[in-house]
Amino acid sequence: MSERERWIEDREGRRARVYGRERAILVGVVQHNAPEEREAMEELIELSRTAGVEVLRVIVQRRAQPDPSTFIGRGKAEQLKALVAQTGADAVIFNDSLSPAQGRNLEELLKVKVIDRVQLILDIFAQRAQSKEAKLQVELAQLEYLLPRLRGWGEALGQLGGGIGTRGPGETKLELERQAIKRRIHKLKRRLEEAKRERQLRRRLRAKRAVPEVAIVGYTNTGKSTLLRALCDTDAFVEDKLFATLDPKARKRRLPDGREVVFIDTVGFIRKLPHALVPAFHATLEAARDADLLINVLDASSRGLFEQLRTIQGVLSELFGDGPRPPVLHALNKIDKLQTPEDLARLERARREIHPLVEISAQRGTNLDALLERVAELLSTRRETIRVEIPYAQAHWVERLHDWGRVRQERYDPDKIVVEAVLERRHVEALEKLSERGNGLTLTHVHADGAQS
Repeated sequence: MSERERWIEDREGRRARVYGRERAILVGVVQHNAPEEREAMEELIELSRTAGVEVLRVIVQRRAQPDPSTFIGRGKAEQLKALVAQTGADAVIFNDSLSPAQGRNLEELLKVKVIDRVQLILDIFAQRAQSKEAKLQVELAQLEYLLPRLRGWGEALGQLGGGIGTRGPGETKLELERQAIKRRIHKLKRRLEEAKRERQLRRRLRAKRAVPEVAIVGYTNTGKSTLLRALCDTDAFVEDKLFATLDPKARKRRLPDGREVVFIDTVGFIRKLPHALVPAFHATLEAARDADLLINVLDASSRGLFEQLRTIQGVLSELFGDGPRPPVLHALNKIDKLQTPEDLARLERARREIHPLVEISAQRGTNLDALLERVAELLSTRRETIRVEIPYAQAHWVERLHDWGRVRQERYDPDKIVVEAVLERRHVEALEKLSERGNGLTLTHVHADGAQS
């Protein structure tokens, strides 16, 4: 695609894409000169590199709040226009989400593509998605982001010559494009719903086999795929770039106590994660939601370690809500890279504040035996056998028990349904709370010898 064709694409309101090998100026607005804000700009540089963009300059403006019209102040926007002309930049990338009006105003002023953080991350995901389902999810997120930003531009609409109550061909074309996008969104959602039902079926089969699942989660580029490869001697893809893993990868291995377990690698989290991408990646996030245990991989060498931890906790809170969640084991990775006094001080703080914690180096295989021992220890207390008496008015709980674990017995009496199931402790606790609220369910715990309590 030629430069002119790319520009026409943007002038017609279609989403500006990152094509790789482009040259860009990065722009950020910060309210405080805090270390995490400096790291946020460093992260934008890394995101741009991952997308194949050559970074020409980095501009940071300090202001109390973004300008509602151009995000940066008008004076700074004029300086940016001059810098674009001076450097010959192909695009300007902002480290925040821009409103449709801000994006339009900036493009009209700068005469180059204006891309925000959400668009950049969406493009990286589009470049790296491998499975059919992940590609559908990326396309859905892109279209939902594009829809409110679809627009006509001055020259095209200015030739219509229409007045109040008229509808020119440019406006008609935009409306047709909106309707086409809406139809495609509806089709994508239907296909993803079918894929979701297939995942639920596979999850039921895994639950019946009672093979524990351990999801490896964490901030992007902290070494999750390296850890999966080290633990399972697998060929997991590893690259020193953000979002190297998008599609969940599952691998089996035996724990020190002899039990078989499935480790699942997931997409990395990131600060300011676009909300469009939370539902867009249910396939990989559901691996975390349905796991028996989470291993949260932290980068011990990162100055933003604790900010990354807060981001992970926020995403997990959004994912699980008020529902039951599996226990979390923190793996402090890359300890072989700690050298400076600042690194050692951060390590001591992590030892005080993060629990439970195992210090490892996935790259060198350091302390992985201790990590597996801790995994076995945490999983050993996670499953219980219970007997649930369910009134027929609450019969939907039978299906829920099948989803949650392995149903050993199911009996239909005249006045109730009796189900004996092996469930994770978090689900047992959820049922206990519901029973205490008087919803009609009666729970009894079944011991190994068959006795009830």
